[in-house]
Amino acid sequence: MHFQLGKVKQPNYILYLQERIYESGCNQRYAREMRVESRIRYQGYSSMPEYPKGVSSDEEKNMQESETKALFSVIGMTCSACAGSVEKAIKRLPGIKEVAVDVLKDRTQVIFSPSSVNEETIRQTIEDIGFKATLIEETANEKCIWVCRIRIVGMACTSCSGAVESVLKLVPGVQRAQVALATGEAEVKCDHKLLSCKELLQAIDDIGFEAIIVGTGESRNKIQLKVDGLCNENNVQMIVSSLEGQPGIQDIQVEAELHKVSISYLADVTGPRNFIRVIESTGSGQFKATIFPERGGRGTHKQEEIIQHYNSLLWSLVFSIPVFLTSMIFMYIPVLKDGLDMKIVNMLSIGEVLRWALSTPVQFIIGRRFYAGSYKALRNGSPNMDVLVALGTNAAYFYSVYSVLRAASSPNFKSTDFFETSSMLISFILLGKYLEVLAKGKTCQAITKLMDLAPETAILLTLDDEGNVTKEEEIESQLIQKNDVIKIIPGAKVACDGFVIRGESNVNESMITGEPRPVIKRKGDAVIGGTFNENGVLHIRATKVGSESALSQIVRLVESAQMAKAPVQKFADRISKFFVPLVVFLSFSTWLAWFLAGKLNAYPKSLIPSSMDSFQLALQFGISVMVIACPCALGLATPTAVMVGTGVGASQGVLIKGGQALESAHKVECIVFDKTGTLTIGKPMVVETRLLKSMALREFYEMVAAVEVNSEHPLAKAIVEYAKKFREEEESNVWPEVKQFESITGQGVMAVVRNREVIVGNKRLMLKKNVAIPVSAENFLEETEGFAQTGILVSIDHELVGVVAISDPVKPAAQEVISILTSMQIKSILVTGDNWGTAHAVAKEVGIGTVIAEAKPEVKAEKVKDLQALNFVVAMVGDGINDSPALVAADIGMAIGAGTDIAIEAADIVLMKSNLEDVITAIDLSRNLLTPMGCWGCNGSFFSDCCLLLPFVEELSET
Repeated sequence: MHFQLGKVKQPNYILYLQERIYESGCNQRYAREMRVESRIRYQGYSSMPEYPKGVSSDEEKNMQESETKALFSVIGMTCSACAGSVEKAIKRLPGIKEVAVDVLKDRTQVIFSPSSVNEETIRQTIEDIGFKATLIEETANEKCIWVCRIRIVGMACTSCSGAVESVLKLVPGVQRAQVALATGEAEVKCDHKLLSCKELLQAIDDIGFEAIIVGTGESRNKIQLKVDGLCNENNVQMIVSSLEGQPGIQDIQVEAELHKVSISYLADVTGPRNFIRVIESTGSGQFKATIFPERGGRGTHKQEEIIQHYNSLLWSLVFSIPVFLTSMIFMYIPVLKDGLDMKIVNMLSIGEVLRWALSTPVQFIIGRRFYAGSYKALRNGSPNMDVLVALGTNAAYFYSVYSVLRAASSPNFKSTDFFETSSMLISFILLGKYLEVLAKGKTCQAITKLMDLAPETAILLTLDDEGNVTKEEEIESQLIQKNDVIKIIPGAKVACDGFVIRGESNVNESMITGEPRPVIKRKGDAVIGGTFNENGVLHIRATKVGSESALSQIVRLVESAQMAKAPVQKFADRISKFFVPLVVFLSFSTWLAWFLAGKLNAYPKSLIPSSMDSFQLALQFGISVMVIACPCALGLATPTAVMVGTGVGASQGVLIKGGQALESAHKVECIVFDKTGTLTIGKPMVVETRLLKSMALREFYEMVAAVEVNSEHPLAKAIVEYAKKFREEEESNVWPEVKQFESITGQGVMAVVRNREVIVGNKRLMLKKNVAIPVSAENFLEETEGFAQTGILVSIDHELVGVVAISDPVKPAAQEVISILTSMQIKSILVTGDNWGTAHAVAKEVGIGTVIAEAKPEVKAEKVKDLQALNFVVAMVGDGINDSPALVAADIGMAIGAGTDIAIEAADIVLMKSNLEDVITAIDLSRNLLTPMGCWGCNGSFFSDCCLLLPFVEELSET
């Protein structure tokens, strides 16, 4: 049962533009570039281009217009021919992007460009072919896009996943469908007004796969409640009616048989405790609501799959090993050989009957999955590896049955059976599948561990108007709402993202940021959910809860990466469609060639084993080709390898956004580094002050800090922090009042303090304001630049009174990282907006030879493109908004985890620990991963593929 509520608020411009680009057919990287540049323009960076290089404004305009939708009620359609007529008529119009016709619901949705056609023209066109059409006004411009996540059981290879993906894309209303074989899940973006999730499940079920809904809805905040007392339709309507009246609720789904209510909501407006209160106050208190217990989650599902494959393998070996022993080992032990060769009927021996009896359960009971998989694949017209396994083992089994029956009916025929071939092949393939699910299980451990960081319970505080605690209550962490005050005791985990409102403590954030030392948290400091409070008591106010938290975002990023396909996997998907029919053809050709060659005496008879004839030898060669050439290397190892790489990377603090980045990282030949916050710590400190006029140092910093406290620049913050040292005895840091404050981008700031004009900035600003710079100040500036420091000039009433030297220390590992990259034949370049002197000093300290200084954001991006024009595969490592254009332009963008949100969004790889060493980790992970992938691409044996895979996963997990 499903209840769809109206929208509460419109999506922001950035997400709107991103979705428009996705739905107009642009690739993901281009969408990311548009999204990042849109966000930069939104924040006021007017220097950014209005659209990506190489794309005209007309093209950009068309992309933005392509989203316009119209939904029509079309009366008179009775069959698929009617739907086809409507669709063809509409598509003849100019500017039509997509048409979806639903005959059962009498609905037609059209996506079009409004500059080429309008709703009235489309409506008139439908009526011209004999149907009555009406524009549904209230939904013409209303977005109702949902994302449905489905777990699919029974997919064996890329042919299966490809068939499911193709079927989902054909369902009317589906805009995008992705099926990941490695995770066994599908993500479908669809219009909820045209179809429901049940229709998606039915479409998957129709082609023979079991489908289970994992999650649905367009809202990122969703809670599932168990409601006791929910026993009939009246109860359901009562609860839904009560909840519908609450603000912020977007969607309600009720499954009465499970006593389950799923609610999507806006976290800024309401929260789960409100829902529980409303439900329990409905119907005179007859209902009791709690968090719905999670069953069949990611870890449980994987564990059940591992146990299932283990049991299948174990039973297969119980029957197969005796078959192998009787046919290959016992025949060389005289006493056992005589017993096995004892005749029962004519030439039928005890050994043959024993092998037949033992191999039959393996073939038809344990191996029934291959028959089921073959049937589904052939019914869908996409033969897969199950078809090859079934054909190969059946050929061996049924020829053996024929041979045994002929021996039983003939006094002269000496049979040769292949029962050990069919049973051992199935056992080996089951062993391979078991190793494969073990490898998949290991890749999920990183996500599971991240999710386990969040505590199960939290202490909720109730405060009075004066901020005093009036009540403490222990609640489940899923019930935390925005703006709740949560108490964190020593030794407990932080329950959610927020900021400290009371208390002081050391918090261990190593599991998120990689910072090995505990970070002291005081009033106003931000805390991250899942981190560990070591000694003091903290009261924090929740700001991000549920799926908005940092942990949830990391999990979603890894999940999205595992859903994405690497280019080599897309290539494998294309090949696998034709590979199975080709293998069957080659297998038959092999058997026919050897059989004819035997009949024509084209090879010496000595090549035929004494226990075989030419037909049996040819059959063995044909079966070998069919089974050994299974496309598992392409179809299974490749997506599993992507999953392994992203999972292991996440556990090491390297978040890789999909297979494209994972596959391309090993090709990097040149890395462009930003300076501040990337090669340096990013926390500038005042290291020296040179006064040029007679005045007290405290008075000097009073004037400077009063101006700089109004600036957000890191250098300004460093000066203010240093100035506080002169006021340690004072409880408050209230600086003198400033007037006429002005910030000059890239140069400095100026204001009037105590009726005196104060200018703080670089040399260019002083020259611009006609402030004379004495020789002593010039010399001091040269000295600071030589020590990789930045000199800030201070002028009071147009007279230079002092110079402040600020240093941003180089990260301890920077020199070693550059050295290792050089040994890996990777060139390093420093591109920064800082002055030439400081840039060269930092480059010299870390060992970089090529430096570009005083570079604006667009210059950084142009430099990346220049390197690409020289056929370099370029990576960009940065942390700031000004690095975003270069991060997008580079082949691989790497963002420092402590950087800005825009930089992280622009990057392909996020270094969560903010350690430069992780640049090498990302490249080395890609190189190590691609080496086994190359082996898998050449090796046809499923068993060999998985044997290669498991040690690789274990090795990376231990590294």
